[in-house]
Amino acid sequence: RGRTTFPNKWPLFSLLSAKETAAVRQACVFGNSANEALYVTHSNEFAVIGLNCSNCLGTGDSLSTIAPRALDALRGKKVASFSYGSGPHVLLATESGELYAWGHNGYSQLGNGTTNQCASPALVTTNLQGKRFKEVACGSHHSLALTTDGEVFAWGYNNCGQVGSGSTANQPSPRRVAGLLQGKAVVGVACGQTSSLALVDNGELYSWGYNGNGQLGLGNNGNQLSPCRLTALQGLCVQQVVAGYAHCLALTDEGALYAWGANTCGQLGTGNKSNQHSPVQVMAEKERVVEVAACHSTHTSAAKTQSGQVYMWGQCRGQSVVLPHLTHFVSTDDVFACVATPAVMWRLLSLETEDFMTLSQALGREFDSPETADLKFSVEGKYIYVHKAVLKIRCDHFRSMFQSHWSEDLQEVIEIEQFSFPVYRSFLHFLYTDTVELPPEDAIGLLDLATSYCENRLKRLCQQIIKRGITVDNAFTLLSAAVRYDAEDLEEFCFRFCVNHLTRVTQTAAFWQVDGAMLKEFICRASRCGAFKN
Repeated sequence: RGRTTFPNKWPLFSLLSAKETAAVRQACVFGNSANEALYVTHSNEFAVIGLNCSNCLGTGDSLSTIAPRALDALRGKKVASFSYGSGPHVLLATESGELYAWGHNGYSQLGNGTTNQCASPALVTTNLQGKRFKEVACGSHHSLALTTDGEVFAWGYNNCGQVGSGSTANQPSPRRVAGLLQGKAVVGVACGQTSSLALVDNGELYSWGYNGNGQLGLGNNGNQLSPCRLTALQGLCVQQVVAGYAHCLALTDEGALYAWGANTCGQLGTGNKSNQHSPVQVMAEKERVVEVAACHSTHTSAAKTQSGQVYMWGQCRGQSVVLPHLTHFVSTDDVFACVATPAVMWRLLSLETEDFMTLSQALGREFDSPETADLKFSVEGKYIYVHKAVLKIRCDHFRSMFQSHWSEDLQEVIEIEQFSFPVYRSFLHFLYTDTVELPPEDAIGLLDLATSYCENRLKRLCQQIIKRGITVDNAFTLLSAAVRYDAEDLEEFCFRFCVNHLTRVTQTAAFWQVDGAMLKEFICRASRCGAFKN
């Protein structure tokens, strides 16, 4: 999820030894002064470090610690989602669907029906029998949890309607958020300090709670006690939403970024400090955005583009940056480590190991190098220089090919005819670097190769490139290819995109050039989804 230089950029983690640091797989820095952290090791051990305000470390006592302490209550669990409030209070959903809460509870934000602090992780069970959870979000003193079947539950402080119950009475235990969300399948939730957001599977966005800065995106500044749809985004398909202290960012499936709400520090990126009560597009002149980042503890915003460029704006080290500023960072996480106040994490951070990257770099340097290569591939009249041993180690196809009874084992040059030069070179480059750099249309050819050679990781990477590169113009071409190569997940993704942008997709050349059977199958399937209902 991003290659942050961990843990150097997070001061709290300098308290860990080199051995302890090497064991970290997931981590989150939180708290009002970024003085608390929870992390998970590669062996699924949980540990905490820091100040322990309001028992938020979950150690069973109120003692601070500069040495890691184990959280035995969570040993062996796997984290699906983690969030924290201002108290701080903490919510954690496990991969098996359990929901834990601990820390500050002055407004019943732990959902246990009391206002007593909880010093250890405790299961949240009231009104939740049989429910499994996949995502959690905390506001300052309220909580949201999303079930695996798309229901949202809320509880805690409700002075502005942020629990979505239709009143302003505090909610001591979980209650399902209904109203306009009734019958909708929610796929994501987010919280500002005193506002709430829900993203529905069809790309619609709903908001409720405090709206004094326009952070609900409804075109006014009146509080809402139950979910309201952001009609200003009608016709767009939102795929990610995040909330800052009092502002919001939404990313559409076409890579467009919209912002609204408070703007006193320039956190909307509009070039001024005027609040916006309705979504406005920002970074429109830049390349496609693939990730947005904000956190309800800060007035900072960040975004990552398709080529990996990271931008930041808003409150940055005390300065107000009113337009997206291109950084040297490689992940949005680094923005929050280096410029946000407090320097908290906007999400649970998953880490890649340095050794893996170093080996990849060393191999990558020798790819297509005539000096050290012992084999050439000839594709479309051009050579690609490789190392037979590397190919045998990295790919079962080549391990089989380079056996003594195969003629290829004796050849110094192997001719390739069934794939194009860019596709085959990209495949060989992948074997050296674990990365793929191709436009989505070429990634289709590479997906074909990956399928032929049974390279499942490469198939997944190709699918990711295609998902991030999908546009109205190429959507139907990509859908046809996904069907042809039997890529079910990708097919479903492309199909959903085509349905969400049906009118414009049916006006593209790609739509009318496809064969009749494919066209008929698409129309029948889209009809079954209700795409042609008025």
